[in-house]
Amino acid sequence: MKKKKVIIDAFKAAFPHTIPILAGFSFLGFSFGVLMNVSGFSFWYPLVMSIVVFGGSIEFVAVSMLLSPFAPIQTLIMSLMIQARHLFYGLSMLDKYKNVGIKKYYLIFGMCDETFSINCSVDIPEGIDKGWFMTAVTLLDHIYWINGSLIGGLVGSLIPFDTTGLDFVMTAMFVVIFLEQWMKEKKHYTSLIGLFASIICLLLFGSDSFMIPTMLFILFLLTALRKPIEKGGGLE
Repeated sequence: MKKKKVIIDAFKAAFPHTIPILAGFSFLGFSFGVLMNVSGFSFWYPLVMSIVVFGGSIEFVAVSMLLSPFAPIQTLIMSLMIQARHLFYGLSMLDKYKNVGIKKYYLIFGMCDETFSINCSVDIPEGIDKGWFMTAVTLLDHIYWINGSLIGGLVGSLIPFDTTGLDFVMTAMFVVIFLEQWMKEKKHYTSLIGLFASIICLLLFGSDSFMIPTMLFILFLLTALRKPIEKGGGLE
């Protein structure tokens, strides 16, 4: 009974912090489910992907990957590039995830941008178990995404309006992320490098093949210019 109370208290403490994510994930998850549906996939595809992948932007990208010719190497590189930021998230959470027992494995699996933001910065209320609080945040966010994806997958075929261009939600999401990053930066060196590399690779490789070269080019430029960028205040 005591352990059950510890878990319940942790979820009660965590839930208010996840309400904004409930709104965002419900919409984005719904959009992902609808996109999968109108792309010809049954509702269980977005359901299973949301449970076992839970990668946000990579799930949107995966729709086009599933519809494209089999290319495992390209898929691997694309996935690593898009989700590479989680490597740095994980490093910064090493101390946070100490002494939480077996829950650590789910915390590692379920860490997304929003979950990381909460678990990294929130002051856990006194008397609330740290491990269960972070697990509650992670699980609640995961459930929000799963529910949104499932509902979108189920009702996608019932939507009466033309869904052509719905996949633009992924582009819009990346644009918003870029603008938020631009506004947070004191100097815009890294953002300008991203724009420069994207334009050059788009011109050289075309719209169907420029993504991976762009990411490799950005990685090269950031590595080569790291010291000048740091001196100029372009990196936090």
